[in-house]
Amino acid sequence: MTQGYPKRQGGFAVTWLPVIVYVAIIFTLSAQPNLSPPFRYQNSDKLMHLLEYGGLGLLLARAFWAARPHRTALFVTVLTLLIGMTVAGVDEKFQSFTTGRDSSVFDWIADSCGLCLSQLLHLILVKDEEL
Repeated sequence: MTQGYPKRQGGFAVTWLPVIVYVAIIFTLSAQPNLSPPFRYQNSDKLMHLLEYGGLGLLLARAFWAARPHRTALFVTVLTLLIGMTVAGVDEKFQSFTTGRDSSVFDWIADSCGLCLSQLLHLILVKDEEL
């Protein structure tokens, strides 16, 4: 077992509850009208999307990794990317119905980049495991 990464076990509260809470926070923020990033420079929202979905990617990978011991690191990575990008797409669609917010394919791309970076970190953390 690699150090610094969760064991391949854990109950719902340890593995999936953080994912659910995090997704709920994402959608709560998406429902906020006229929400702007704390930084004031061009495309600063893209950095926030990248960080937000990077966090989701780590939580998803952690949950999938712990939930099924027989899954390989590569399988967990692909599954996390698919689920995470789907959540990002649904989030962007949801945002399009919020006053003062817009939906953008570029935001989805930033979300996806955050997910990809988180999965590179996931693969580094489980490098001793079979891909």
